[in-house]
Amino acid sequence: MADNEFTKLFGFEFRRAGKKDENKQKLKSVIAPQSDDGAGYVTASGSHFGQYVDIDGDNTKDNISLIQKYRGIATHPEVDMAIEDIVNEAIVNNEDDITLKLNLDEIETQDNIKEQIQEEFKYVLSLFDATEHAHDLFKRWYIDGRIYHHILIDENNQKAGIQELRFVDAIKIRKVKEIKTKKDAVTNADIIDEIKEYYIYQDKPGKAAPGTMSNKGIRFSTDAINYVTSGLLDETRKKVVSHLHKCIKPVNQLRMMEDSLVIYRLSRAPERRIFYVDVGNLPKGKAEEYMKNIMTKYRNKLVYDAGTGELRDDRKHMSMLEDFWLPRREGGRGTEVSTLPGGDNLGQIDDIIYFQKRLYRALNVPLNRLEQESQFSLGRGNEVTREEIKFSKFIDRLRKKFSMVFLQVLKKQLILKRIITDGDWDEWKTDIRIDYARDNYFAELKDAEILRERLQTLELMTNYVGDYFSKGFILKNVLKYTEDDVKDLKKEIETEIKDGDLPDPAEEEDQDDRR
Repeated sequence: MADNEFTKLFGFEFRRAGKKDENKQKLKSVIAPQSDDGAGYVTASGSHFGQYVDIDGDNTKDNISLIQKYRGIATHPEVDMAIEDIVNEAIVNNEDDITLKLNLDEIETQDNIKEQIQEEFKYVLSLFDATEHAHDLFKRWYIDGRIYHHILIDENNQKAGIQELRFVDAIKIRKVKEIKTKKDAVTNADIIDEIKEYYIYQDKPGKAAPGTMSNKGIRFSTDAINYVTSGLLDETRKKVVSHLHKCIKPVNQLRMMEDSLVIYRLSRAPERRIFYVDVGNLPKGKAEEYMKNIMTKYRNKLVYDAGTGELRDDRKHMSMLEDFWLPRREGGRGTEVSTLPGGDNLGQIDDIIYFQKRLYRALNVPLNRLEQESQFSLGRGNEVTREEIKFSKFIDRLRKKFSMVFLQVLKKQLILKRIITDGDWDEWKTDIRIDYARDNYFAELKDAEILRERLQTLELMTNYVGDYFSKGFILKNVLKYTEDDVKDLKKEIETEIKDGDLPDPAEEEDQDDRR
């Protein structure tokens, strides 16, 4: 493909100096850089209407198959219940609290810049309609393991910022990194000369030859697409997977066990009669005919069809749920009718319960949340289970990763409106975070119990301060204060003394001396 074809990407692109990237490209290597975005590395075939050689194998087909498999798994009742529990825990809609808040306490900049950033964040939330659809947005991201949005701007007036965000189905779009190589003069190895990134959108993904990727579609610039993954990769470290990936096998096993249980109960539950019919010395053909006549005579001839509301004649069909007819030759006992008992262990579902618990563990949800017979109790902190603490940490990790959906759009909005530069964001990105409304009562119980234990220890050590322990030791080792926390505590105490909220220790000492 000609070089000028890549300048015709759909969507906007930031103008960058590119000095840093140019320095990177001068470093020689035959190994492509790895990232956790799941983009496939390809080499162009040289024709605009040709195909790409897929270095990583049939990456596109596998991704589409995986996403469809995840969506199928999400419809399973137990999985859907677990997903709803996870989403409800991560995205909390409280009337008294805002679901998502931008925290800028850690960044150092002017207050008016912070106010502008906060206003633009509110605008970004309105673009996503996060107040109403944050729950659905998180659920899509969690199930698919990735989420795409097309960012629309007025290219004639980029300073106006982002005008609209449109959701893109993960099946219809993929990220591609095209590698261009050149021969090294010394080793004759293929040295990576340039890597170009873009997205390919196909409304109806077509089929390509094995080992290739079809390039028929619209190519989007990387700045025009907001792309956030789960952060999980498969064992090859090349494909993005969902948090439901480890549930594929348990779900299939559970479905198979449930189906086999239903089949067993249908086939073994009824009691069936066994007719031993005496056929005497009749030849084989005559004996079979005689048996059929007896079967027709004693079988139910008419069956009610619930689908059509009519009576259907089923006398020519033999079901495994009906009676058995066995011929008996002369010399044996005469005609006999006996009963075949139904299954004795139809109520045993231990295997089903085993695979259900295995599925729950794969979903990272505490078992007591999913078992109907478990009672929800609001007890003391020492009653908080270890599973609940692990679940709380799991939710925090999900929230942190999902925050990139909003933060990446916020970054582009701030740069488009010239509020900050790309360098400013690189400096602040580790300190900018999103705070979520919390509804985990177990986490609150845990924090309260920890604080209670620390205060009890502090009370026991108070009599020994000055003799065996210093105040600094207690602050750092008992109350677990950091140096910044100690400084903030001193400032707050001084402020409250000046405001009169706390008594001045110096004045109290003077009064004691006068007494």
